[in-house]
Amino acid sequence: MIDVTHQISSVRRQVGSRVLEAGQARTVTVSQSYDTDLDDLWDACTNPERIPRWFMPVTGDLRLGGNYQLQGNASGTIERCDPPKGFAATWEYGGEISWIEVRLTPDPEGGTRFELEHIAHVDDERWAEFGPGAVGVGWDMALLGLAGHLSSGASVSPEDAGEWVASEEGRRFMTLSSERWCDANVAAGAGEAAARAAADRTTAAYAPPAE
Repeated sequence: MIDVTHQISSVRRQVGSRVLEAGQARTVTVSQSYDTDLDDLWDACTNPERIPRWFMPVTGDLRLGGNYQLQGNASGTIERCDPPKGFAATWEYGGEISWIEVRLTPDPEGGTRFELEHIAHVDDERWAEFGPGAVGVGWDMALLGLAGHLSSGASVSPEDAGEWVASEEGRRFMTLSSERWCDANVAAGAGEAAARAAADRTTAAYAPPAE
């Protein structure tokens, strides 16, 4: 049984912006501290045998300059690698390119903190429609999978993950995640009414009411 409330509360979420050569980009950052050491967390995030146990099956050349493919999802190129502190890669999906940066640091309170920043050029219209939760909810689910793997070592099959997402517990998790991304959006300066409307649309997309 997953403690949904505990997991949602364990994650820090931040919305921001960054100036790239191609112009202004929006950033969505998630982080969580895990009860493991830096080397183990690095291995969980970069070992192609472990990644599918908590995220998605991955193929490719997982080293600097190499290309990766997540089954049924994004692909990209590893642009920076600094083991065991972090890496950066392109995130190519649906004909669009964005970027992810993963940073691992010892937590002063114990364990190791995982932080992922997703950087993307998002037009104002699409951002107004869905807000940061459009990608944030998905990253919340990834951190949930990582938490389960690190605490038990267990693997989750795609079939089991799909059943959980469609369950009442899964819909509650995604609803709470969407609400927290709304809060982060407001904290970053968005108008509360607009942020709430965007979050409601994101929730409906991720967690439609059960039939």
